[in-house]
Amino acid sequence: MSQPQSGQMAPVEEIHWPSLVAAISAISAVGIAMGLGLPLLSIIMEKRGISSTLIGLNSAMAGIAAMAAAPVTTRLAHSLGTANTMLAAVVLAAISALGFYYIQNFWLWFPLRVVFHGAITMLFILSEFWINAAAPPRRRGLVLGIYATVLSLGFAAGPLLFSLLGSNGVLPFAVGAGVILLAAVPIFIARDEGPVIDEKPELHFMRYVFLVPTATAAVFVFGAVEAGGLSLFPVYATRVGFTESQAALLLTSMGLGNVLFQIPLGLLSDHMKDRRALLSIMALIGMVGALALPLLAENWILMAIVLLFWGGCVAGLYTVGLSHLGSSLHGANLAAANAAFVFCYAVGTVAGPQVIGAAMDAGRQNGFAWAIVSFFGLYVALSLVRIAMGPKRA
Repeated sequence: MSQPQSGQMAPVEEIHWPSLVAAISAISAVGIAMGLGLPLLSIIMEKRGISSTLIGLNSAMAGIAAMAAAPVTTRLAHSLGTANTMLAAVVLAAISALGFYYIQNFWLWFPLRVVFHGAITMLFILSEFWINAAAPPRRRGLVLGIYATVLSLGFAAGPLLFSLLGSNGVLPFAVGAGVILLAAVPIFIARDEGPVIDEKPELHFMRYVFLVPTATAAVFVFGAVEAGGLSLFPVYATRVGFTESQAALLLTSMGLGNVLFQIPLGLLSDHMKDRRALLSIMALIGMVGALALPLLAENWILMAIVLLFWGGCVAGLYTVGLSHLGSSLHGANLAAANAAFVFCYAVGTVAGPQVIGAAMDAGRQNGFAWAIVSFFGLYVALSLVRIAMGPKRA
């Protein structure tokens, strides 16, 4: 077997299981920590009488921390090594998770959020880089489909843990920190197989945002629609006449689609010469599905079925976009591009709720659908232009 160079794993077609387990453990910790931590901290602030404005401001630190951490992650991995940087991030995330319990001063939660979400972002970026570098080219979609499925399950497991543990005492914080620390075990075991970044990226960080725009724009749209949809869909659903329970079940249907479709979409992308075509098709389905939402307001069952497939296509933008990124770049450039990928996701999570919320104020409930149509429509236009410009980057 030839030795990996500049972050590329050996060119074999077998799945490298130690690397896969290490990266999946890291992303599981990210999903569970986010899924448990976000509602837990919001509920605690609410109990302490913190205003909704300040709760929202404190929660927004997650996106700001992600945008701040993304540009420096590759440089840290270059200096310390991929696995060592991930292990340091695990320790920082676990300590800061416990810090939310022991530090009572609300204003100190702002820098604490920066540390926690900055560390989580580093795990996010480097786990993606690792799995993209380790994935066999002909099975990249399958591997990333598994990866994205586990991430979706992690996000689903976090709120479930919260419902079981509640918000009282140190237990939910200790469980969250423990889950994060468990991710260190497979990372440590596979540390010698971690991709090596033995050179600095060729371009400035922001150049990578535009180097593979079909991938970075896909994850921006995914972040915007996911964050905006999760936060504002219950409001939209109740405005068009559904009960809170029915709205929650519709969100569950969307989440189920996220989980069920990632591996099939990954397998499909492995058989496509140009993954950008699949990204365009999924965005088009997303746009049509959003257009159909006002027409489905009278039929809960039809809306649940549409949201099942729609949710799978929305999440597929992430999976196939990440696969397209990995097929286009290698080594330090792939690590930097993965950082840009997560940066664009963070920007999307900040922009999505703002744009969709403003559209709902301007266009009443149908503004929700029109805002999402706009996100997908712009992406379809971009991807078609990129395909028309010629073959993808080698």
